[in-house]
Amino acid sequence: MALQNVEWAVSPGLTAYEPALAFMESRAAAIAAGEAEELVWLLEHPPLYTAGTSAKPDDLLAPDRFPVHETGRGGEYTYHGPGQRVAYVMLDLTRRGRDVRKFIQSLEAWLIGAAAQFGIEAGIREGRVGVWVNRSDGREDKIAAIGVRLRRWVSFHGIAFNVDPELGHFTGITPCGISNPLYGVTSLADLGHQVAMADFDVALHLAWTDAFGDVRRVDPPVLAVEAL
Repeated sequence: MALQNVEWAVSPGLTAYEPALAFMESRAAAIAAGEAEELVWLLEHPPLYTAGTSAKPDDLLAPDRFPVHETGRGGEYTYHGPGQRVAYVMLDLTRRGRDVRKFIQSLEAWLIGAAAQFGIEAGIREGRVGVWVNRSDGREDKIAAIGVRLRRWVSFHGIAFNVDPELGHFTGITPCGISNPLYGVTSLADLGHQVAMADFDVALHLAWTDAFGDVRRVDPPVLAVEAL
């Protein structure tokens, strides 16, 4: 799935969710209309929960802890916050054969490749979305989530990789609807890897090149509301 003219932008600091969502929807429409290049946009959000199209009300365990945003992406509840690298992926799948399964597999390979650069063996699990790692006590923990939406065959939303977020913040939800006590969440830091976000971004870029192809670095989007 080699890509051409894909832009790669990194926003500093924390970016408010609603302006980011508005920008994504606008950019996806412009890509579909042939008026903008494709974009991979890296950022961090302030602490918040988002509800995907399959979210169940009972899985929001602490509704007053952080803001909760309804969103059109696939999946259930997830947490975003500082120390978690979010990447919004806006690509035109019409140019890639409209193969959604291959697109998701490429996203998985991207995340697995990024984890591998820190010596972490991550992988997918049957019936569970995202990228997981085995723990020594028999548990399996999720290190990265995937939740995308397509409109006119252009993707938006994307992935969230746990670099060093506050893992306790995940206790306010049933992450991705998975309540089995053998399955939890983890991060690079939890696995013993203290990694600066800028260094993780290098790994993410290298893994993207392997999974998708080259990108072109551009300035981050200017939003209607300034980043927090």
